[in-house]
Amino acid sequence: MAYLLDADTFIQAKNGPYRFSVCPAYWDWLDREHANGKIFSVERIYDELMAREDDLSDWIENRESIFLPPDEDTHESLKLLSEWATKKYLPEGYSEFFASGDYMLVGHAIGRSFTVVTHERAANSKAKVKIPNACEPFAVPCINPFELLQRENASFVLGS
Repeated sequence: MAYLLDADTFIQAKNGPYRFSVCPAYWDWLDREHANGKIFSVERIYDELMAREDDLSDWIENRESIFLPPDEDTHESLKLLSEWATKKYLPEGYSEFFASGDYMLVGHAIGRSFTVVTHERAANSKAKVKIPNACEPFAVPCINPFELLQRENASFVLGS
């Protein structure tokens, strides 16, 4: 199984429990799991994170291979996702969604059978598209980062 991480998954890890100075093993684990073909994100997320110009953008700078470009399957999925969003959400909600990395993330997941990893939770709102809401009608699995770590048996053990 392969996973697509949203921007906030990286940001919250960097700002919270997996700060680079506190838990470098987390970032090494991401590298290892990417090399094993399990961890990815999308180009638009790369662009969003690079715009931050912080230690996270420094980390991802030479990791472009994690961030997938759109392909033909993604473009087809984005059409379906667009149709769904414009029927279900207010124009300001779907316009914001279409401009975000989340839109591309879910499009990739639909077209390539990825599991999406996000801190977001589903919500009953017509004004904002949440990732889990966008995944659900397309049967795209959506989990939080802690579920990812548990599923993949991640372990960050202190050495002596």
